[in-house]
Amino acid sequence: MAYNEKLADRVREILSASTDNITEKKMFGGLCFMVNDKMCVGVRPDKMMVRIDPSKSDEVVESSAGAEVMIHGGKEMKGFIFVDENELHTKKQLQYWIKMALEFNVNAKSSRKK
Repeated sequence: MAYNEKLADRVREILSASTDNITEKKMFGGLCFMVNDKMCVGVRPDKMMVRIDPSKSDEVVESSAGAEVMIHGGKEMKGFIFVDENELHTKKQLQYWIKMALEFNVNAKSSRKK
C-alpha cells in the first residue's frame, strides 16, 4: 500500500461534501487530491499533506501538534504542511486541515500549463 487508504477515504468523503471539480492523482509516493486542477490535499502512508497559505506556514506548524513544513529536495516548501496521521483521529481534526487547504485553493496558483 503506497498510501493510507482509510485516510484517503476519509479525505475523499469530506472533500466531496465540500467542493466540486476534484481529481485524484498518484504522485510523490501517495495520492494527491487536486481541486480545480490545483494540488490541495495529499495522503501518504503515515501522514497527510495540505497546501495552505505560505504566509501562515510557520504559525500553523508552531501551533499544531504533529505538523511540519514539507521538505523537498532539501528545501523547505512553505505552504505545504505534513500532518501526522496520529493527529487526524476525529472528523473534526481532519475537517480543520481540509478547510484550511480549501480556503487557500481559491487563491493558489495552478501548476498546470495551459
